[in-house]
Amino acid sequence: MEAEFLYQQGFPPQAIYTFKHALIQDTAYQSLLRSTRQQYHQRIAQVLEAHFPGLCETHPELLAHHYTEAGLSAQAIPYWQRAGERALQRSAHVEAISHLTKGLEILQALPESPEHTRQELHLQTALGPTLMATRGVAAPEVEQTYLRIQALAHHVEETPRGLWLFYYMRGAIETAREFGAQLMEFGQRQNDGTLLFEAHMVLGMTLFRLGEVLPARHPPGAGYGALQSHPTPRASLPLCR
Repeated sequence: MEAEFLYQQGFPPQAIYTFKHALIQDTAYQSLLRSTRQQYHQRIAQVLEAHFPGLCETHPELLAHHYTEAGLSAQAIPYWQRAGERALQRSAHVEAISHLTKGLEILQALPESPEHTRQELHLQTALGPTLMATRGVAAPEVEQTYLRIQALAHHVEETPRGLWLFYYMRGAIETAREFGAQLMEFGQRQNDGTLLFEAHMVLGMTLFRLGEVLPARHPPGAGYGALQSHPTPRASLPLCR
């Protein structure tokens, strides 16, 4: 501060310090040993988690950045996913793509495992809708993303919801019906009211678009009895997953 490399705003312990110039900040940062930088990033992330849970909730990208720079990929990836999902909720699609892509890049450097496959599935599933919104349904990267989702879902025995949306928006309605039926079956096996609620919705929409109006009122599968035994508020339905 005396040399005017730093400026202080406010008073300790609430004071905020800023560098006089970004180049000074970069030079100071690069002068640290890589191991020292990683230790600082780890300590910052741990302090944020322990003492600032509200900030972690509203700005998960901060935790993701610090854990990434600390070399702690396993801790960073869930925060990149949360950051991408929060950006998607705000329709900040470019930001969401950046966060989710960063998570996928880090994940590729980790050894393969069922957990990592499941993490990639969740990241890709979140990435799909935002790519459709920014690039269009017919974009090659959109198709590649959903083909990857389909392959990953096969490995972990999950039914990816985004595949129904992809084929429905593309006009491949018969294929969309197949994925809707798979979602119904998966929800029934898992005894999951949210999945059953969503399965009825997507099958109803699909059948209606196929002109099967009466079946659309009561989609085949688990039946309305199963749905009524698992009431799910509409506000909690994850429409874009």
